[in-house]
Amino acid sequence: MLEIVKHHIVFLDRESLQATVRPPAFAHQWREFAATDAVDAASRLHGATIAITNKVPLREADLARLPDLQMIAVAATGTDIVDLAACRARGIVVSNIRDYSLVSVPEHCFSLILALRRNLLAYAADVAAGKWQTATQFCLFDHPITDLAGSTLGIVGYGALGQRVAQIGRAFGMKVVVNSRSAVTDAGVTSVPLAELLQTADVISLHLPLTAQTRHMIGAAELATMKPTALLINTARGGLVDEAALAQALRDGVIGGAGFDVLTKEPPADGNALLELDQANFILTPHVAWASAGAMQILADMLVDNIEAFVAGTPKNVVS
Repeated sequence: MLEIVKHHIVFLDRESLQATVRPPAFAHQWREFAATDAVDAASRLHGATIAITNKVPLREADLARLPDLQMIAVAATGTDIVDLAACRARGIVVSNIRDYSLVSVPEHCFSLILALRRNLLAYAADVAAGKWQTATQFCLFDHPITDLAGSTLGIVGYGALGQRVAQIGRAFGMKVVVNSRSAVTDAGVTSVPLAELLQTADVISLHLPLTAQTRHMIGAAELATMKPTALLINTARGGLVDEAALAQALRDGVIGGAGFDVLTKEPPADGNALLELDQANFILTPHVAWASAGAMQILADMLVDNIEAFVAGTPKNVVS
């Protein structure tokens, strides 16, 4: 007997996930698009019961055109692209992916930290410019090199990723302080107010979601309280930091440097204040901290797990 197809699944931006996505273990129709402009999302989801999106926004006006939609499977952790209140009002289940990049993001985070603390970009540029080749001794000392051991790592947001970053920091011999909404009981980690963390940390790493409360939580006033040698690392969400204020702070030497993997608008087709920076104490990567091959495959497997759990009547990783 043929199984009745009850679910029509549409993946709006399949190209954003470079991994094998196994077919869900129930009768279904599947359509996928490499990428989708926001204005086309609702028309492409016409008749769909399950939508998969990584970064294509789904707002109230879109949802109003989709009476068949029962679930939105977000192929990421962040859900700010989805109007959660509108989903709750319409009974649409929204599930996200959690803890899939517990290796990839912390490793990228420390790649940025180490490159900046040891001035790797500046020294690589010196070699490319021929300075080492004409040096009077065996090495160059043109840029300061600072060890991580003995310095203070400040972590804002102490979920699973923040905890992994703390573990690596302690392995490097760093003192770890955190600012977290939840109680912190880990040995070797001290919980402090945000203002104290900003003032005392040598490296500050952000690991919290973008919400109305966290948007631009670090602006010109906060940057001015940081140590002039401090580094600001953001592998979370671009909107956490006032990017124009950061660009000016880096030009003026207010802080020692920054390493970012995220911007407020991605891709930054219309420009961004941080794109204009051309200095060795700033590193910008194109939102790839999460994207190791291993992490993307874990994400793909969790994505289908979420869909199968919903269809089985036991939805998990539900945010709305």
